[in-house]
Amino acid sequence: MSYIVVCPLENIADVAEQHQCKRMISLMSPGHELERPAQISPECHLHVGMNDINFDTAGLISPDEAHVASVIEFAQNWDQKNPLLIHCWFGVSRSPAAALLSSMAVKPEQNDHELANRLREASPSATPNRRIIEIGDKLLDRGGKLSQAVNSIGRGREASQGNPFILPLD
Repeated sequence: MSYIVVCPLENIADVAEQHQCKRMISLMSPGHELERPAQISPECHLHVGMNDINFDTAGLISPDEAHVASVIEFAQNWDQKNPLLIHCWFGVSRSPAAALLSSMAVKPEQNDHELANRLREASPSATPNRRIIEIGDKLLDRGGKLSQAVNSIGRGREASQGNPFILPLD
């Protein structure tokens, strides 16, 4: 069974080892350096530099079409032999949004609402970044269905940090 595993930054080494991940997407603030787990080679690591915001703010980098397109393209090139690891600082907003888009990129026949409900079941605290979702909805030609699905699950429960979770592709 193919799946995506999502976690906060502090768990990437343990999660990568436990799930035998070979590919990783990092969604971190611009300029933030991190130590990549040893089993993930540089060419199998996408580092996307953006802040976790939903609107343009002076001094910060908001998610844009190029950021989201790079996530989608990276996911589409994933062979699904090993789980895809996606993380951000806390594992609550940017990485769950990227997990939804990655899942939809590799399995576009999925029902948007069922996918969003699987996310909520896997992570009660996930609150996908709305701007990332809206841009991805457009790039994946979902016609607003993915955005509506994410809106329907609402904000996740309050958490200072998310717990690692698995988002199955099926």
